[in-house]
Amino acid sequence: MAKPIVVTDDTFQSTVLENSLPVIVDFWAEWCPPCKMISPILEQIAEEYDGKAAVCKVNVDENQELARKYEVRSIPTLLFMKDGEIKEQVVGALPKDQLESRLNALL
Repeated sequence: MAKPIVVTDDTFQSTVLENSLPVIVDFWAEWCPPCKMISPILEQIAEEYDGKAAVCKVNVDENQELARKYEVRSIPTLLFMKDGEIKEQVVGALPKDQLESRLNALL
């Protein structure tokens, strides 16, 4: 059962940028209600796309360097990445079908 991968400033390079799979990076925080709304959806996607894509979570309170680097101003911010490049960025909680359509475009 695949789960979202917790990523830190130290593991972002190897886990996200060097990943051969498409990656959704969720910038979130514990105190953020929309982040809590989207979390179960991302868990479902992590499980359903196991082996085809990766779902990573970056806590902005604990990893401020990454939040600064990717200019995260509001959370949740989702980066859809492939081959270490941002292909799309979404701010706010979206329904599962919209997240999947963006992810499928990278597969």
